[in-house]
Amino acid sequence: MRTLFSKPFRLIFRSNQAMPGGSNRQRYLSQKRALDLALSLAVMPMAAAAMAVIAIAILLESPGPVFFLQRRVGRGGGRFRMYKFRTMSQDYDDRLDHAFMKAFVAGQIGREESTHSRPLYKPHDAAQITRVGRVLRKTSLDELPQIVNVLRGEMSLVGPRPNLPWEVEAYQDWHKERLEVLPGITGLAQVRGRSNLSFDSIVEYDLEYIRKQSLKLDVQILWWTVWWVLSGQGAG
Repeated sequence: MRTLFSKPFRLIFRSNQAMPGGSNRQRYLSQKRALDLALSLAVMPMAAAAMAVIAIAILLESPGPVFFLQRRVGRGGGRFRMYKFRTMSQDYDDRLDHAFMKAFVAGQIGREESTHSRPLYKPHDAAQITRVGRVLRKTSLDELPQIVNVLRGEMSLVGPRPNLPWEVEAYQDWHKERLEVLPGITGLAQVRGRSNLSFDSIVEYDLEYIRKQSLKLDVQILWWTVWWVLSGQGAG
């Protein structure tokens, strides 16, 4: 990875090896925000073209809105509206998800048995995922509209994935530490375990990221995320 960066970038990364504190932390947060804005704006022309094609595909396949909007919990417990492409049929009833995901967060279900286990915390009927939706989920392109959340400062490119309010209600006290930073489109848990992890394991990865937070780690996670997507090992 180190060979990918010029000497000036290596100097920046070296200064952020450990979780920064005080003025160093403020400098890191400014650098992280600059990275979020620079990368988001750089990919925006290509992303906009891709989103237009995806939107047309969604409209042609099934009735309903193109985007799926949800209230999520962000840094410090604040709420924001997160954008995704719709991947489910319009008449999907998500009430089953509430009880299932609360049980998953509480550790009552979803313990991983192996890295090849079938994901246990997606209770929806697979038949209700549209054909376009399956492709979007496999490639993680359903998350593409969250670039808007990044530009608005509600999310970062890298950070813990944001949960729904009723999932946060099931948090144990130590889970709440993941709310200390901006949520992200991708994160350490996503590139380490994808959809085969228990919620406790996800939070442990999130807290590891918070402890080791650095610009270098952010770039590494982004690189690993691209590799996951291009290798066909998306979220599914």
